Amino acid sequence: MSYDHPIGVFDSGVGGLTVFQEILKQLPRERVVYFGDTGHVPYGGRSPEELIRFADSITAFLIEQGVKLILDACNSTSSVALPYLQARYEIPIIGVVEAGVKMALQVTRNGKIGIIATEATIKSGVHRRLILEREPKAEVFGQACPLFVPLVEAGNVDGPETRRVAAEYLFPLKQAGVDTLIFGCTHYPYLAPVVQEIMGKEVALVDPAVETVRQAKEILIRMNKLSEGIKPGFNHTFYVSGSPEQFKRVARQLTGLGLIEEVKQVILD
Repeated sequence: MSYDHPIGVFDSGVGGLTVFQEILKQLPRERVVYFGDTGHVPYGGRSPEELIRFADSITAFLIEQGVKLILDACNSTSSVALPYLQARYEIPIIGVVEAGVKMALQVTRNGKIGIIATEATIKSGVHRRLILEREPKAEVFGQACPLFVPLVEAGNVDGPETRRVAAEYLFPLKQAGVDTLIFGCTHYPYLAPVVQEIMGKEVALVDPAVETVRQAKEILIRMNKLSEGIKPGFNHTFYVSGSPEQFKRVARQLTGLGLIEEVKQVILD
């Protein structure tokens, strides 16, 4: 059976486009309704109460658009709001945190795992808890990188300032000898070339988007709700709470995709 309702994806801004791009690879016949909360970005310094409120409003909006499944593509809200959303709504809602943990444990060789994320995600301790539940002997090193999201939102992914900031953030993780580094924010894969250069080619970089979308595909197959009739590459819808033009400009720069044509502004507060 073909089930042509769209998949919902949300993030604080353009970071969730890393998940959108993975959907295009793994689920090319699915339509996506994307919401970037650019009016409130960055989420990293927000309180748990604010993050739950933002995520709740966005989830309700996406459900109004008729989505069949939602990917919470923001680690900050996945860390603190996901249990609330999953309890409140009947629709399947998937976060990105557990996917990153699973992948990291599969690839680490020395058991030293680093996490770079927003302040909210690091403070939640969710990555550390999930890693140690699965591998008590692992050593976990978290590093908040509060300037990374503003840099990516501005499209500054490889300039001198970005490299200086990245070197400062990553120094403690290099000193710790991590061999695996989780991108604990979906914005951060756009900084992968800079991060890899600083950390060294021997360090594995983990982008949770791949595993997250694989999990979504499994759920859709199990629910018999895969889409079969949509022409690949069309019919995606983008909403933001901030400037549509800014989002479109940076999104096209980061993704190289011409699919992001019309971006609509929606204020949920």
